[in-house]
Amino acid sequence: MSASFAQRPVQRWALGIEYDGSAFHGFQRQGHEANTVQGALEAALSFVADEAIKIVCAGRTDTGVHATAQVVHFDTHASRSPNAWVRGGNSRCPDGVVVLWAQAVPSDFSARFSARQRRYTYVLGDGSTPSAIDRAFVTHTMERLDTSSMQLAAQVLVGEHDFSSFRAAGCQARSPVRRIATFTVRRYGACILFDVTANAFLQHMVRNLVGSLCLVGTGEITAARIAAILAQKDRRIAGPAAAAVGLYLTQVVYDADYGFPMSYRPPWFLVGSDGVLLDCAPSS
Repeated sequence: MSASFAQRPVQRWALGIEYDGSAFHGFQRQGHEANTVQGALEAALSFVADEAIKIVCAGRTDTGVHATAQVVHFDTHASRSPNAWVRGGNSRCPDGVVVLWAQAVPSDFSARFSARQRRYTYVLGDGSTPSAIDRAFVTHTMERLDTSSMQLAAQVLVGEHDFSSFRAAGCQARSPVRRIATFTVRRYGACILFDVTANAFLQHMVRNLVGSLCLVGTGEITAARIAAILAQKDRRIAGPAAAAVGLYLTQVVYDADYGFPMSYRPPWFLVGSDGVLLDCAPSS
C-alpha cells in the first residue's frame, strides 16, 4: 500500500451477507488452512480494496450453520461505491457466500456491539423419510413432534435468564445471562420452525434449546421440566444439542437511524412468490 493511499481517510462500511454454512468450517477465521466464511470474505474484500481487510460480524456461526442476514463491518482507506463492494465482492467470493448490500456507516458503528437483537430460525422436518435434496439445510427426526407442547415450553424461556444449562461447555462469554424477546414453535408445511429472538446468544444456545424442546415434543419431558433445567444452570441435565444444519441466522436488528435495507429473511425454500413467509410472522 502506497504512502498516499495510507493517508486517505478511513471509512467504515457495513455489509449484509448470506452464506451456506455447509461449505465452511464456521464463520470465524481459524488459520490459513481452514475454510471459513470470514477468511473467504476478507480475501474477496481485500482484492476489491487493494489492501488487507479485517471484518467484524454480528454473530459468529458454527460449522454447518447458515445465515440469510449476517451483518459485518470493516474499515478501509479505499474509496469505493456501495455497488463496487457488492459486485466486486461477489465476483471474488466462493460459491456459498453472497454480499447482499453495502452501506457506509459512522466510525462508531459495530456490527457486533451496535446490534439490538439477533434472530435465529431452526428448521426441522419430522415424522417422514428425510429428503436427499435438503439434507444440508433441514434437520430431520423420524418421530412426530407435538408443536403445541413445545410452543408452551418455549414460553418458559422468554425473558432474561441465566442460560448456563443451554451453553456449550467451551463457551467463553463472560456472562451466561441473555434476554429472549420472543420464542415461537410452529408447524409450516412439512417442517417445524423454531423462531427465537434475543439480545444475544451463547455458544450453541439455540441448538441446545431446540434439542431440549424436542424432548418435550416427544413427551419425554414437560414444560415444567424445562423450567427446572433452566433454574438448575447445569448443561449436563439438559437435552442434546440439535444438529447444526437446520439453523439459520435470519435477522440482526439495529437502530432504524442506520437505515439498513435488510430485515427478517427466512430460509429461501420457505418463502412464497411474494417474498414473505406469512405463517412465520414475528410475534407481537
